[in-house]
Amino acid sequence: MHVTARLSDQAVIPLHTLDPAAPLDDLAWLDEAIGDARVVALGESAHYNRETYELRHRFLRYLVERLGFGAYAMETGFTEGWRADAWVRGGDDHLGEVMASGATSLTGLWRQFGAHLEWMRRHNAAAARPVGFYGIDLGGQNASLLPGLDAVTAYLAQADPGFELDPAIRETASLLAATSAFAAPATLAAYARLPLGTRHALTAGLADLAARMRGRRLEYVRHTGTQAYERALRSMSLLVTLEAVVRDLSRGDQRSVMYNRDAAIADTVEWILRGEERILLVAHNGHLQRWPGVLPGMDPVTPTGMHLADRLGADYLVIGATFGTGQMLNADAAAFQSGALFAPAQPPEPGSLDALMHASHDGPFATDLRRLPPADVDAVRAATVQRAGFGTFYAPVSPLDAYDLVVHVPRVTGATPDEGALACSPPEVREVFSSYAPQ
Repeated sequence: MHVTARLSDQAVIPLHTLDPAAPLDDLAWLDEAIGDARVVALGESAHYNRETYELRHRFLRYLVERLGFGAYAMETGFTEGWRADAWVRGGDDHLGEVMASGATSLTGLWRQFGAHLEWMRRHNAAAARPVGFYGIDLGGQNASLLPGLDAVTAYLAQADPGFELDPAIRETASLLAATSAFAAPATLAAYARLPLGTRHALTAGLADLAARMRGRRLEYVRHTGTQAYERALRSMSLLVTLEAVVRDLSRGDQRSVMYNRDAAIADTVEWILRGEERILLVAHNGHLQRWPGVLPGMDPVTPTGMHLADRLGADYLVIGATFGTGQMLNADAAAFQSGALFAPAQPPEPGSLDALMHASHDGPFATDLRRLPPADVDAVRAATVQRAGFGTFYAPVSPLDAYDLVVHVPRVTGATPDEGALACSPPEVREVFSSYAPQ
C-alpha cells in the first residue's frame, strides 16, 4: 500500500485567503523569508488560472506596501508592456484596450488581471514612488516582429529623423503579423514559406539596425534622453532575439528557442534592475526555477532562473508554485482553439512535489525549503518531478535546488474573461472566447 508523504505542521505557513483586497497580516512571514533579495520570483504551474492572478496581486500589494518594492515584471511582451505601464501611471487609455494590447499571449484578457492593473493605478495616484509594470518577454506573441519594429521605427523618427529604414525589412515583417496567440501559428508558417534569401536579408537588416542604434548612442540620447533610448534599444535587442527564435522554430530547433528566449528574459530583468531597486517577477515555474528546464520530448535547457541566480546570487529568490486539482490550460491545441480553454486537472502524480504539497495542508499555504526539519528535507528530496502545466507532463526537478520557497493552492480554476478586453481584441480572439463556457 502506497503511503502519501506529507510535510510536518511545522513546515506549513498557512495563507488565510487569496482575496487581493483582504488584510495582509498573514503574509508577514515574507519579511524574513525574502530578506534583502532584490528580485523575488513567483512561479505558476499553468497559465490563466484565477488563483494565480489573485496570489500575484496579494504578493505585490504586500511587497509594495510593506517592503517598498517598485516594479512588477510579468511574462508578457516587453514592448507591449509599455502601454500597461503608462496606464498604471495615470495614462488616459481605455482599460479594455490596455488589457488587450498591453499584454501578450492572452495574459491580459482576464478580469483578475484588470483588477491588478486597477490596484496599481490607484496606488500610484497617491504614492510618493509609483510602482511600474514591465513585460519581460520577446513580444509579438513570440512570433511577430511588427510590435518591436514599429516601436523602434517610431523612436528613430525622433532620434534619427534623416534615417530611412530599409523598406524590405518592413515588407518582410508585415508578412509575419500575429495579432494574437491564435494567429501565431499562421505567422510561423508564413516565415517558413519565405525564400532563404529573404530570410537572410531580414537577419542582416536587423543586425545592421541594432548596430546603428548602439553606435549612435550618445547622439540619440541627446535627442531623446537616456530613458527613451535605453527602452528602444532593449526592444531592438529583443527584436533580434525574436527573429532568431522564429528562425529556430522554422527548423524545429526547440532547444535553441528556449535557450535564446530565457537568456533574453534574464537580460530584460537585469535591465529593469538598473532603474528599479526591487522587483516582483512573475512567470511560469519552468522559466524561474534554478534547475534545468524540460519540455516534453526535449533535453534540458538553461532557464531564466539559472541565469539570474548566476548573475545576482542571493539577490535572486524563487518561490515555486504547485496546485492540487481543478482546471488548467488545455494541452489539446485543437480543443483550445475551439474554445475549450481549460481542461480538468487530475490529482497530482505520486512522488511529485505537487502531491507532497497537496497532502500537507487543506488550504493554501507556503513552505520555506531553507528552514525545514530534517524529516521534511527528506520528504522534499524524494519528490523528483513537478507538474509542468502541459497536459499530464511532469518535469524532473530537485525542489531544494530549484526553489527557496514553495506556495501551494489546493484547487485552481480558470480566470474570468473580461468583456471590455475581449471587445478590444482581434476577431479571432473574440471568436474563440465566444465558445468558451467558464466552469
